Amino acid sequence: MGILLAISSGVASGIFIRSLLVSGWLWGIAFAVASVAALIVYRQARLPAARVLMLFLACATLGYMRFAVADTPLPKPLVAQVSTRVTYRGVIVGPPDLRDSSARTPVTVRAGGRMITMLAVTPRSEAVSVGTRVSVSGTLHVPGAFSSDGGRIFRYDRYLQKDGVRFILDYARVKPIAPAPWYSIPAFLDRVRQAYARGIERALPEPYASLAHGLTLGGKSGLGTELKNAFARTGIVQIIVLSGYHVMLVATAVLALLGNAHARRTRNAVIAGCTLTVFVLLAGAGSAAVRALIMAIFALFARATARSYAAGRILITAVALMLLWNPFLLVFDPGFSLSVAATGGLIWLAPRFSRAFRFIPTEYLRDAFSVTLAAQLAVLPLLLYFMGTLSFVAIPANLLIMPVLPFAMATSALAGIAGMLFGLGHVASLVAFPAYASTGFIVRVARESASLRWAALSVPAFPFAFVIAAYALLIYIYFAASAKRFSTTLQLRLSKNTST
Repeated sequence: MGILLAISSGVASGIFIRSLLVSGWLWGIAFAVASVAALIVYRQARLPAARVLMLFLACATLGYMRFAVADTPLPKPLVAQVSTRVTYRGVIVGPPDLRDSSARTPVTVRAGGRMITMLAVTPRSEAVSVGTRVSVSGTLHVPGAFSSDGGRIFRYDRYLQKDGVRFILDYARVKPIAPAPWYSIPAFLDRVRQAYARGIERALPEPYASLAHGLTLGGKSGLGTELKNAFARTGIVQIIVLSGYHVMLVATAVLALLGNAHARRTRNAVIAGCTLTVFVLLAGAGSAAVRALIMAIFALFARATARSYAAGRILITAVALMLLWNPFLLVFDPGFSLSVAATGGLIWLAPRFSRAFRFIPTEYLRDAFSVTLAAQLAVLPLLLYFMGTLSFVAIPANLLIMPVLPFAMATSALAGIAGMLFGLGHVASLVAFPAYASTGFIVRVARESASLRWAALSVPAFPFAFVIAAYALLIYIYFAASAKRFSTTLQLRLSKNTST
């Protein structure tokens, strides 16, 4: 565990340091020299702690250089065209991000002698399917950072760069030239996604249709500003962002349908893994969902081979792999950081809380309270840093909603399928009624909780150093409590052995 933690934390530390620097090749050279020295010392060191430290420094250098390689400069020919009206030919490479009146569609074009991904901001009615070859025109801009009302700086340019987007085409017009090839898998998944969205819209009214879509495939489009603010103020916005919890529910449902026969474990694991992969791709393959998918695949492999599954080690491994693949996730993707923190809370804090709340008579309530408190506590420092909203109703609201969430997801999926098959009609409405009731309950909880005057408190912007200090304190308390518990258990065992 120590070696794995040194590798993962080293990679993350190197990426974090490089993320804060505008230009860092001189620092990179210094890191490289330190890495070589660290590796030499690693081979010579006899103390385990010294070897772990040297491995940490070597991996920090790896993370630093990985970010430096990924952080490529903008192509000069396109920079020269900024603020001018341009026209390119390209391919739609992702589903549009639908807003109230606009759509932001990623399109990859050939410009400046290379392939560049841009974000075309078009009217909502001009959204085009994935894989379509298009001619796109608009005013070229370089995305930049902006500040929120609370004084927080959001690096929108870096946030887009994690997805490979380097430019924005404002006031864009997209003209289809040719449809996607018949063999295009992304285009097929996009057609399924659009058909499912239309099915939900036929089966459910708004805002329940948008909430049902968010529960099953993620997304906040169509909820409206008032309801989105209520979700944020109540601390339940995570239910409409595809996360590890959604992936876990789908995996549990698939395995339950396949059965638990020992002879079929390998086959069931393969089917479940493929189903989860398709589900995550349908949902847009967000970083939180991909992290959960990696962990689920490890868990399915352990299940198929009858091996033990250490969730903490798998989380650390998944984080290291994803950061090496895309180093921008660590600092510039809040969803990834919150997902990792919440999962860590469920793995390490929830069992501790469950033992502390043994006085709660019902096991279900004890586990629900422990899981909710662990997740909320684990994400609190990051949530305050990113959002600046301290919700006082988050725990009771989550305790009310989480038991209903699996039922709401299942019935929402059935409603979408019914809408796809039967369209507008009594059959689809009848099948969708359970989804209407469950999503209506969630909306009611969100609105009633957010309407309380003391529901949430706005926290001013503060340095990230406080986040680091908060997690350092949390880790210290965790290990101090673990050491105290181990010492108490050891004394009890010694006393028992002495008495006998």
